[in-house]
Amino acid sequence: MPLDRTSAFYEENAETYAKRVRSLPKQLDAFLAGLAPGAAILELGCGGGQDSAYMLSQGFDVTPTDGSTELARQAEALIGRPVRVMLFQELDADSAFDGVWAHASLLHVPRFELPNVFARVRRALRPGGLLHASFKAGEAEGYDGFGRYYNYPSADGLSALLAKGGWRDIAIEENDGGGYDGKPTRWITVMAHR
Repeated sequence: MPLDRTSAFYEENAETYAKRVRSLPKQLDAFLAGLAPGAAILELGCGGGQDSAYMLSQGFDVTPTDGSTELARQAEALIGRPVRVMLFQELDADSAFDGVWAHASLLHVPRFELPNVFARVRRALRPGGLLHASFKAGEAEGYDGFGRYYNYPSADGLSALLAKGGWRDIAIEENDGGGYDGKPTRWITVMAHR
């Protein structure tokens, strides 16, 4: 299974990864602006907890989750509240959240599982709920220098997948940036409504 090495990386490097110097994603304020004050937000793949901490500081009701026990522990230390250890494929909420923040997390879902995971995310949102997700762009699945799996989708492929899954108001942007590996990265950012 491709995620074994990915999971191992985050378990073994949790403290270094969580405590790295990192700016908040520039899309975070735009995402929050699309929600009512105090809205319920599910963060999928909270990593070190920086985004959850910011959303909490802005008065939102945040439920942080991560697939790594060690990263969850790091996030809990930062935000002072429990972080649910959960894989995306285990999400079973129904109309429970106004927004789902999945920044640089769903990019680890094997391509063949993406339709199911997007369906689970959509079901977890209330009608009209907002999704933010970001991916490293590409044409074929692969691994980075740390052995982490990425699904590397194209913008067109993601757009088609979301449309087929019933999402609406799909907005996709592409930007150049970087990643934890220090290499130039083409990022795809998706915003869509249930």
